[in-house]
Amino acid sequence: MVKKLLILLFIIILVGCQDNKTKQNQQQNLEKRILTEKENISSEKNQKEKDSVPPIKKLKQEELMPFLYEYGEENPQTRALIQTKFGDMEVELFEDTPLHRANFIYLTHLNYYNTTLFYRVDPGFVIQAGNSDKRETSRMRKSIGNFLIPKEFKAHHQHHYGALAAAKFTKQNVSKASSPFEFYIVMDKNGAHHLDNEHTVFGRVVKGMEVAEEISKAETEKGGEWPMQDIELKVKILN
Repeated sequence: MVKKLLILLFIIILVGCQDNKTKQNQQQNLEKRILTEKENISSEKNQKEKDSVPPIKKLKQEELMPFLYEYGEENPQTRALIQTKFGDMEVELFEDTPLHRANFIYLTHLNYYNTTLFYRVDPGFVIQAGNSDKRETSRMRKSIGNFLIPKEFKAHHQHHYGALAAAKFTKQNVSKASSPFEFYIVMDKNGAHHLDNEHTVFGRVVKGMEVAEEISKAETEKGGEWPMQDIELKVKILN
């Protein structure tokens, strides 16, 4: 009798262990399926984004101006939307700075800005975007080309509050040509007019300066201007 009870108990324990093992296997299989599905969705999303981006033509300085003039004629839009976690800003792109306007639209269509950050925050002066420490940003810059945009200074486009302007390399840049990749927004309520005729102003924020103000409040690294938390952006050209 005792022997039969022991055998029965052993069978019950064995069945219970098998049930637990089966449940564990089922759970593991479910987790694997979920992970695989997420990877497939992410892969499909990345592929769609890649497919939506036109091939990148590596530009040389000598062919830049003809390319941008032609690209500007083919893309006459003058409005863009800058999206951030703080909200959206709508900017006007000036028609009488055709090279800078076309360049901004071109990089937007390549999704370049979507790989970058608002990486510089100087409260009461400027917030600056168009660069990051991501490898993707660096790879895109190399693919797009190493060139500068000739200055397009206009007396009536000054560094007023909300002005959109191009950054530039100060070293060995007597022509005051612009970096094609980086831009800033003036946050000084009185303007930053010491930058007039030093940097090209090619647009202005027409909606959403309250968003720019929130960005300018971001906590930065001690003694620096790089935000403690990444401020990503996405740019879209509006019709």
